Amino acid sequence: MHLNDGRVVSNFIVQALTGEPVTIYGNGQQTRSFCYVSDLIDALLRLMASPAEVLGPINLGNPSEFTVAELAQKVLDLTGSRSKLVFKPLPQDDPLQRKPDIRQAQEILGWRPHIQLEEGLKKTIAYFDALLASEAPKSIPDSFTVQADRAATYDSVEAPMMSDRRRPAGRIEPMLFDADQPSRKT
Repeated sequence: MHLNDGRVVSNFIVQALTGEPVTIYGNGQQTRSFCYVSDLIDALLRLMASPAEVLGPINLGNPSEFTVAELAQKVLDLTGSRSKLVFKPLPQDDPLQRKPDIRQAQEILGWRPHIQLEEGLKKTIAYFDALLASEAPKSIPDSFTVQADRAATYDSVEAPMMSDRRRPAGRIEPMLFDADQPSRKT
């Protein structure tokens, strides 16, 4: 995960750890749902192992919903940062709510996320703290927090979802599942 990838979780953490103002776009009342990568990988593995008649789409993510302002405050609390919150205009196309409906994942795959936001943030903060200190983290996959409330299509790593032809190939990126463009800040 890059320090300046333009995603809300990494932005808030890096700004808090470096003492910069934490930038919130809009009034901070827009909501987001965050899913830790190990939970998402578990869901994807269950989906890949599902019977051929399970075709999808099946929403994956964490249905726990937080406002952007709540996320910013939680990051400040967990980092112990004295950074101030700064509010900027909300981009016109920024959605006001993101919350996946995971009923099918629960019913068909027997899956639900287990890592709560605070636990995922603690691991992600430790990752960025080590990155900022120029110490390579020992376990990158264990240190990602993801937002997974939209389809997983990204510009980088191509990864087939199934080895056979029952499902189309998908794209997955080992970073935050933030549906915003990488240059957009939330």
